[in-house]
Amino acid sequence: MTFRPVKSTSEGQYTLEGAGVHLYRAFGFHKPREFDPFLLFDDFRNDDPAKFEKGFPWHPHRGIETITYVLDGEVEHGDSLGNKGVLGAGSVQWMTAGSGIMHQEMPRGNMNGQMHGFQLWANLPSSLKMTTPRYQDIRASDIPEIIDDDGTKVKIVTGSFWGKRGPVDGIAADPTYLDISVPPNTRKVLPVDTYANTFAYIFAGSASFRDASQPYGVRVEKEVNGEEINIRDMSGNRTLVNFDTGNEIVVNSGPEGVRFLLISGQPIQEPVAWHGPIVMNTREELFQAMQDLNNGTFIKDQRDH
Repeated sequence: MTFRPVKSTSEGQYTLEGAGVHLYRAFGFHKPREFDPFLLFDDFRNDDPAKFEKGFPWHPHRGIETITYVLDGEVEHGDSLGNKGVLGAGSVQWMTAGSGIMHQEMPRGNMNGQMHGFQLWANLPSSLKMTTPRYQDIRASDIPEIIDDDGTKVKIVTGSFWGKRGPVDGIAADPTYLDISVPPNTRKVLPVDTYANTFAYIFAGSASFRDASQPYGVRVEKEVNGEEINIRDMSGNRTLVNFDTGNEIVVNSGPEGVRFLLISGQPIQEPVAWHGPIVMNTREELFQAMQDLNNGTFIKDQRDH
């Protein structure tokens, strides 16, 4: 067994998207090979309706899949194919845009005004760029949860883990998407596919993902109340942890425990031509997509497929 070393850690960057949605972007639009097959990851947790209620009005997608995971609040969605619905707390939508779709996503807060969730973009290989668009809406009650002997909880959105399989299927990157909670001060070893690109995104508590020789995080000097002291640094809320290769990761949770997403997928290793919500393989394909948008042929007749 080989532990995956941590390749890098970084904080989500504050940005505005849609019609004025305040969010934190963990990665996206830069170095697409680094997280291949994943393109972008946004954290849109917010407790102020004024910062999210304008939502994401009608916009196109082609050549990718978008994965929306709602923790609190709701997201009302509709598209050019006539699909519409509401994603509630704990639910997931996996949208395969394929050949092209126009859709909108309008978030609504819960009774306390909270809208918490994440969106991940996954690339499609060239053979599936123009596939028929498809939705998978998964209710919270359909996502299996495993509770280990030490109290660790794992929700399996897609992929196989500890003998159970998530409800999302037929995804090009064959990804694993897990929501993991580890109790306080617990060391946990989790299996991962050796060659899949893998990252963790922490959204509650703190943890170190270093190996067993550093059980409480990396020793760093910090100034506390005017004095420099040595403490063990642990990654906390909105931290992205990118792993190198190996078939296990080790988690050492902090005094409040930790909750994080663990996401992995097989790299596609194809050229990426990217313009906003459209991701193709060549500049010519991007130009064609722009032409299709301008002349009204972006949405393909599904009888052509």
